[in-house]
Parts: sequence; structure tokens; C-alpha cells
Amino acid sequence: MQRHRPLEDALDALPMHGRPHRVRGAGEARPGAALAPRDRAAGHRIAAMVLRRAGSLDAVLEPLLRREPPPTVRNVLRIGAAELLLLATPAHAAVANAVDLVPAPFAGLVNAVLRKIATGGAALLEGLDAERLDTPPWLWSAWHAAYGDAVRMIAAAHRLEAPLDLTIKPGAAAPPGGVALPTGSWRYPAGTRVTELPGFDAGDFWVQDAAAALPARLLAPRAGERIADLGAAPGGKTAQLAAAGALVTAVERDPQRARRLDENLARLRLEATLVEADLHQFIAAEPFDAVLLDAPCTATGTMRRHPDLPFLKRARDIPAMAELQSAMLREAARLLAPGGRLVFATCSLQPEEGEAQVPVAAAAGLQVSWAIIAPGDRTRGEALRDAGLRSVVIIIGLVACFTVAGFIEGFVTPSGLPTALRVAVGVAAFTAFVCYVTLLGRRAAAAGYTGLWAEDERDAIAAADEASAAAATITV
Repeated sequence: MQRHRPLEDALDALPMHGRPHRVRGAGEARPGAALAPRDRAAGHRIAAMVLRRAGSLDAVLEPLLRREPPPTVRNVLRIGAAELLLLATPAHAAVANAVDLVPAPFAGLVNAVLRKIATGGAALLEGLDAERLDTPPWLWSAWHAAYGDAVRMIAAAHRLEAPLDLTIKPGAAAPPGGVALPTGSWRYPAGTRVTELPGFDAGDFWVQDAAAALPARLLAPRAGERIADLGAAPGGKTAQLAAAGALVTAVERDPQRARRLDENLARLRLEATLVEADLHQFIAAEPFDAVLLDAPCTATGTMRRHPDLPFLKRARDIPAMAELQSAMLREAARLLAPGGRLVFATCSLQPEEGEAQVPVAAAAGLQVSWAIIAPGDRTRGEALRDAGLRSVVIIIGLVACFTVAGFIEGFVTPSGLPTALRVAVGVAAFTAFVCYVTLLGRRAAAAGYTGLWAEDERDAIAAADEASAAAATITV
């Protein structure tokens, strides 16, 4: 947290597979055993919980501390408190492990504080405004300004661990143990080890959040079409397009991410032309039938999977990122052939990185239309494609990340309910949101944005009916 280093990078830097490392204990460094993959997973689980609930944990610790401890000691106290209050770790183990992690002068403090927390138990969390405490002030203010009271639902969603979503390769069978979502993805419980699922080595599926799978579906690729996937790594969307038979050119500027994309496509036995280049320097031999621009963003819609993100981003990052997106959107527009279509996607909840880009698209000479993606709505992209528009720009950051990754993942239901029932209730919430977005669309049309809203309204009602039918099927 102090170094503003991503959690995954910090874990990747830890020694593994038999190489010795040193463990801090009682103020001295002593040889430690190598960090096994199982221990790495356990460390990730603990660190992620601390990051998700840092505000609440600090509120519990505050009355038990007479003065501010050093940052490393506070982090150890947070770890111990999280194990005791949120992870059901036995008290003796949580306290002993924490004491072993701090220098000797602080061992007594850590022991005393954590024993008090063990005695108080989960009651210490009662009465806390967890949603507010666990959300950085800059994000809370931005979301409240954009979404009003819904900020609490967003914050509540981020306190839950993300499940594992898979996209299944056409013709392949989904691994057992999952639930089919109305959006076409398959969902598995949090903590599922994807590499141990049958079909992984055969390339039958790939990891892709349900929200992240929507842009390629919305683009509605056809076999033989030339499609550019911009910002393509790690390759989920590229795989979707290639699996549909499209001739994909995947553009990625980062060499390391480009290698990962190439490895993923090789495992999946799918083909695409990989171009390692910056979009501003990319020159295509001929225009593309369609372009998918997965623009870089602050990624605030992915906090369930990346709880370290609020500690890595700042409010000042948003204007610069939005400016970069605008520039990339203009560059993407020049790659389109006449009659082509473009999908612009972000995983941010910040309006500046989503719907605020619509005027930029219009200024770039694109004919703009709005669309709603709903459960089972497989023909929307085809209808827009056949409408003869030069390009269609869809702003789906809010719909994809908030609605699908939040509502359908069931944050409005108790986590103890069966998965199928949670999905069903999530679909009902999603249906309500579809209607809400329809009302927003009318405002957009009134503001001068072109679209097919008379047709969209009927489609939204039909999609809502289909979503309700899907929910009924799941509960049965």
C-alpha cells in the first residue's frame, strides 16, 4: 500500500519453488521455507481482504491504539484483525503469526491489541458504516455525484470476492460445477482453480469476466470479417472474435502483455495476427470491417477482482485517462471502412471514461447510436450492423461493469443463498436496470444523440421478458 505496488506484482516478487527467502520475526531476520503456490494463494486471500476492508479494520483498531504505529506494524495489525473478524482464522494462530511478523519492541502491542479483538469478535464491526469506510473519499464523492444514493450499492458490491467466469469455446463443453449466466458466460465459485478444471489444457475455455465478454458479443462478428482488436491483451476478446471466424488483428503496445496474449491464443488453438505497436503508430494495410477498442482506463469497475486498485489510482488520474481515451477513439475511427462499426468499451465506473466520450465520437465523424445489452439479446449487434451505419459506438462501462459484475454476481442477496438463486435475483435486478437505462436513452435522444429509441424501447421490453424467463428457468 505504501509503495503503490499492485498486489499481483508484489506476490509475483516473492520467492517460490524451493528458493529460500527470509521471514521477519521478533525483530530479526531468519531463514524461511520457500513460498509454495498454496501459501501464495493464502497470502493473496488475506491481503485482498485487508485491502477490501481497510477502512473498517482501521476503525476497529483505532480505539485500541494510543499512538500511531509504524506503517509495517499497522499492516500486520490489519492482517491479524482481518483473520480474526473476517476470515475465521483460529485466534491463537492469527495472534501468533502476527506477533512473529513484527520487530520485538512491538510484539507486546500486537499481542495485546489482537487478543482484545479476538475477545470482541464480529460485534466490533457492527454499527460501522462499512460502505463509506471501505471506499476512498475521492471515489465516494465521484460516484455519489454520478449515481446518487446508488453509491452504497456500488460500495457494497466491492466488498464481495469475485467469482470465476469462463467463456466456453464454441463446440466445447463447460466444466462441471458452474452455472450458465443469461449473458452466455459460465460462473464458478470464488477460489476455483481454473488450471485444474477439465478442458483447460485442451483450450476449451478461457477466463473472462461476464462483463468483459459483452463488447465482443455486441460487435456481433461474422466469419471472414476483418476486425481490429485494439488494446487486445490478455486476449479474451480476441479469442471471442477469432472463435467466431473473424480475421482478427490484435494490437497491443506492451511487449510483456503481447507475449501473454500470444501464449493464451496458443493454448486455445486460435489464430490472430498479433501486432506489437502503439495505436497512434499503427498503420493498417486496408480499413477494417469492425473495430473493438478496449480503451485503457482507471478500471474502477474491476475493484471486486482488484481490491488494491483504490490504493493505486487517484482522482487526478481520471482527466488524463479520459484524454487518452478520446485520442484513441479518434485513432480507432480512422481504421474503419465505410459502413463499418466500432465498439468502445471501458471497465471504469467514472462517467468521464464512459458516456462522456460520446461527443468525442460524434466529433470524429462517427454516426452515434446507443444500445442496451440484455440477457439473451443476441441480435442487437446484428441489427445495428445491418442498419448501414458508418460506425456504432457503444458506451458500456457502466452497464457492463456495474450491472453485470455487480447485480448478477448477487451482491443484493445474502452470500449464503444457493448460487442459482443468487443469479436469479441478480437477473431480476438487471432487468430493472435495463428499464432504467431505457429512460436514460430518451434523455440522450432529447439531447440530440441519434439513435433508434422507438425500436430500442420495444427491444428493451422484450429483453426484460426474456431475462425474467431466464431467471425462472434458473430457479427451476
